Amino acid sequence: MGRADERRARQRGGRTTAPPPPPSGNPSPGVGGRAEARRAAQGKGRGRTKGKGKDGRSLIRRMFTWKKIVGTLIGLCLLGMGAFVVLYMMIDIPAGNADAQLQSNVYKYSNGSLMTRDGQRNREIVGLNKVPKEVRYTFVAAENKSFYQDSGVDLKGTARGLINTLSGKGAQGGSTITQQYVKNYYLTQDQTITRKLNELVISLKLDREKTKDYILAGYINTSYYGRGAYGIQAAAQAYYGIDAEKLDVQQGAYLAALLQAPNQYDWAIATPTGKKLVKERWNYVLNNMVGQDWLNKTKRDAMTFPTPKEPKAAPGMGGQVGYLVDAANNQLARQLVTQGTADNLDEALSMVRAGGWNITLNIDKKRQAALVKAATSQLTSKLDAKERSVDGDVQAGAASVDPKTGAVVAMYGGTDYYKHFRNNATRTDYQPASTFKPVILAAALDENAKTQNGTQITADTIYDGTSKRPVVDNGVKVGFAPENEDDGNYGPITVQTAMNKSVNSVFAQLGVDVGMQHVLKVGGQLGMDTEGLKAVPAQTLGTMGASPLQMAGVYATLDNHGKKVTPSIIKSVENSKRSVELPNPIGDQVISTEAADTVTSVLTGVVDDGTAKTSVRDNAERDGRKVAGKTGTSDNNKSAWFTGYTPDLVTSVGLFGEAQKNGAQVAMYGAGGLDRVNGGGFPAQIWAAYTFGVSDKDARFDLDTTQGAAVEPTVTPTPTVTPSQTPSETPSQTPSQTPTQSETPTETPTQTPTQTPTETPTETPTETPTGGLDDPFNPGG
Repeated sequence: MGRADERRARQRGGRTTAPPPPPSGNPSPGVGGRAEARRAAQGKGRGRTKGKGKDGRSLIRRMFTWKKIVGTLIGLCLLGMGAFVVLYMMIDIPAGNADAQLQSNVYKYSNGSLMTRDGQRNREIVGLNKVPKEVRYTFVAAENKSFYQDSGVDLKGTARGLINTLSGKGAQGGSTITQQYVKNYYLTQDQTITRKLNELVISLKLDREKTKDYILAGYINTSYYGRGAYGIQAAAQAYYGIDAEKLDVQQGAYLAALLQAPNQYDWAIATPTGKKLVKERWNYVLNNMVGQDWLNKTKRDAMTFPTPKEPKAAPGMGGQVGYLVDAANNQLARQLVTQGTADNLDEALSMVRAGGWNITLNIDKKRQAALVKAATSQLTSKLDAKERSVDGDVQAGAASVDPKTGAVVAMYGGTDYYKHFRNNATRTDYQPASTFKPVILAAALDENAKTQNGTQITADTIYDGTSKRPVVDNGVKVGFAPENEDDGNYGPITVQTAMNKSVNSVFAQLGVDVGMQHVLKVGGQLGMDTEGLKAVPAQTLGTMGASPLQMAGVYATLDNHGKKVTPSIIKSVENSKRSVELPNPIGDQVISTEAADTVTSVLTGVVDDGTAKTSVRDNAERDGRKVAGKTGTSDNNKSAWFTGYTPDLVTSVGLFGEAQKNGAQVAMYGAGGLDRVNGGGFPAQIWAAYTFGVSDKDARFDLDTTQGAAVEPTVTPTPTVTPSQTPSETPSQTPSQTPTQSETPTETPTQTPTQTPTETPTETPTETPTGGLDDPFNPGG
């Protein structure tokens, strides 16, 4: 073996071997023979499959060489560049058409009669020299710091927008000031590939042909700032009551921040989250200015947030009209977002305000007038801010819904859109309080929940109604012991009586027995905004936010036997350029028919033997109508509610304590000359004055249930035996709460005044803490 062979042998395994014998017919193997033998040996055991795989890989390698891949990529790039050159040559800068396309929006009542029309654009063009230099910089700092250096487009942002549009993922983001100006003035808000490509080309051309000052002036003069204001001059007047040339840097930074989300960031209607976000945006703008050396840091550190003035309504929107128009516009905008026509609510609202819409509302002219009349006669006529300053802090809102169709047939947003810009019927910043209790019961019934000792929860289940009784979960106190209204102690009472008297301690325990996660889930199914809420016992007091419109939808779903009702103020929409598909307000079955009907049955007891009986049951205009409902009064008397329904109409009325000076939530103690404003007072009175004038007096509830005040009890209530529900009242109180004395009469089908005996025991001296609950201005919750 030669040295070369030895070396190869060592490399193969560290040992030498004799060369293989030559194949037959080759007595003198040379180098070629040895190579062939080696390949033959290597091929043994691989099989035919391996050979074919090798051939396949060879084919792939021949097809996809690096030269071919690079060549393909270069070809695609050249093709794309060529296509872009063609587009660039074909697309010219069009004439500005924002004002030319402006049309009126027409709003009609449900019968087709005209309500109002809008369309006058609040805009006054001002030259850039009329805007202080530092104020100009606030817009650049907010939207496009590289504005003075870029070529007018953000290629990454545009590519992302194209991809998102193709994939249906929504918002583009990252547009330059030039691109936004082009979209506002030359194009539309439509989210299409064609529009985005046009925007890209026109922006590049505009940046080459016009100065940066020209583009910036166009941008700040065409952008929408909210409050119906287009352009910086209109915005300066709308938010600060001054001309644009008098704006300071703080005010300019707020207006620049608004452009990101004018509806969400308007201080007058912003939620606490919205106010927090716009302040963060305001700080972001000013800090960017410091970073760009456009603002002195010492001067910036001394700046404070410039709170805007209260808004003024546009002409033709007085009385209730402005509230109705805003509600319709917002619903239409949400639908544009839902169906993918717009990326976000602010963009959709811009489309709505651009005009050309013919909107017929579900508002019934007769019922609308009746609701306004009821609010005036039962509330506003009794308030005198000159005599009692607190009277000026009382705001009322109401929404009325047809449970069979979901139509919002009437809405009361406040005394006058010119005097109070915010719609009290749609605001969600006040607690619904005890009007949430039916949701807890609905969850218990729909989930077939049991008490902690395994007893099925029904309207007849007995709980301990002692005030401040600690709530227990599987024998462990959860650290929550709610106080009942007026600290009233009830001892062992049924769920029916607890609903009638709005007993907090009972429903706190009931919520834990059901499971608060289930309670919030059912609340969401019924139409409340419970997403993100913590599943804690305190939620049983209705401490989340809700609007009269939302609560009307929740109770309409109960009235509709558990089929979801999503209130709709819009009946139909027409537009020559866009189509809108309105969803059916009546949805799927979200809770069982029996659960919904049982809650309705129980809620008839609130009217006939509970916190609403004086205002509703004994109302001379009731005329035999069947009624279910629930009162609610929040902590510190900041809100008071009555949400009730007949078989054909659901109406929710809310009163809210709102400070005249700054809009903060305040208590309503003393309003109207009363010690306290409660759900059984003004709200229930407004509800009754309206409902008994417009509802069908012959309509009857068709209930699929054997429980509750609307039907005779079929079994004797049996108390639960969990430690949390052990009766704690003295013997002198027990007889007044026995089922035979307090429950049976309230559950008679006729609901006649034969209920008098049920009132006597609860008003004896032994029940002094609860005696005030029959006072319409001092009910329990």
